[in-house]
Amino acid sequence: MESDVKSRGWACGTRRRARCGVLSLAVAFVAVLVSSMAASSSARAQSYSLLYSFRCGTDGAYDNSGVVRDAAGNLYGTTTRGGTYGNGAVYELSASGTETVLHSFGGNPTDGYYPVAALVRDATGNLFGTTVYGGAFGGGAVFKVTASGAETILYSFTGGADGDSPNGLVEDKAGNLYGATVYGGASGNGVVFKLTPGGVETVLHSFAGPPADGTGPAAALVRDTTGNLYGTTYYGGASGDGIVFKVTASGVETVLHSFTGTPGDGSNPAGGLIRDTAGDLFGSTSFGGTSNIGTVFEISAGGVESLRHEFTGGTTDGNDPAVTLAGDSAGNLYGTTLLGGAGSFGVVYELSKTGTQTILHSFNVGIPNDGHFSYSRLALDGTGSIYGTTYVGGVSRCGAVFKYTP
Repeated sequence: MESDVKSRGWACGTRRRARCGVLSLAVAFVAVLVSSMAASSSARAQSYSLLYSFRCGTDGAYDNSGVVRDAAGNLYGTTTRGGTYGNGAVYELSASGTETVLHSFGGNPTDGYYPVAALVRDATGNLFGTTVYGGAFGGGAVFKVTASGAETILYSFTGGADGDSPNGLVEDKAGNLYGATVYGGASGNGVVFKLTPGGVETVLHSFAGPPADGTGPAAALVRDTTGNLYGTTYYGGASGDGIVFKVTASGVETVLHSFTGTPGDGSNPAGGLIRDTAGDLFGSTSFGGTSNIGTVFEISAGGVESLRHEFTGGTTDGNDPAVTLAGDSAGNLYGTTLLGGAGSFGVVYELSKTGTQTILHSFNVGIPNDGHFSYSRLALDGTGSIYGTTYVGGVSRCGAVFKYTP
């Protein structure tokens, strides 16, 4: 696994800081895990439980993606490894915790492998997603899996002008899919693309890199009712610390904000954005801010940026948030961090509209069946319960699906 991730990961030590980017994070985390099993344990909150622990076999292993939930309470997600061929799987988890593998990647030469982004589910139960590798040309693929588990590769990236290594998707009412790739495009800095239901791809924007544009969009996009797309890039912009961008339906890009790093407003947004009904955008940066361990930011519909939270780390706060946030109707934001908290291996947190933070759970490697290293988007249900995944941990240390009930 390590050689695969390193071959597509951001270069360590050759950028502004000796930290790997999004696709290389998993390697570092597993290394920390192996060396940290002696960490002290603490009691978990009674409202937190694991719904399923991956066993590192045909059921899957290592979930980056998080879950989507249907009206019956079933959860759907992907694992980056495991499955029949060891190249990842699409799974369904019932409300009672029974897992069904809908598809195992890598069963034929043109199939994708190594899915790292959340799925999109349509009204008929079809699931859409992406793989970082594989497809007919090796540059990754967009796939569809039906409710019965039949897979179709909708598009294979060539690794050239059409993009390379796609992230998560968003769907419009006509069934068109929109996403971004980390690499590829006219300058090799990634693209924003549209894919029709028939599999025809259009590149809406190729990122040009700093200082005028971003580099490496590392998360799914969010779309408004008029067809505008919003997202982040991990690098680039005026200071090289990443940007927030808007791309219109016709492909016109506007840089809405360039991050300023440390001790500024943050750097390296690994997660995407969410958007409220007023048009305000919310997201997080992996690093930067006063303590250089991440921030949560808001950009108003008028383009004014403000910080809702700057992470301080230690036992009382998280550090290194690397996920797309979730939000509720009251304006509260929810997310996870990779590190920090009472157990040192990340937290699940809530931020109120006024910026008051509540730590809902601290992941702890010292608890044998707790998960840790969560960098997947959380899912909320109508009762306030929160669902998410961890990359490692659980009974077999191959990741888990968790639930937090307030």
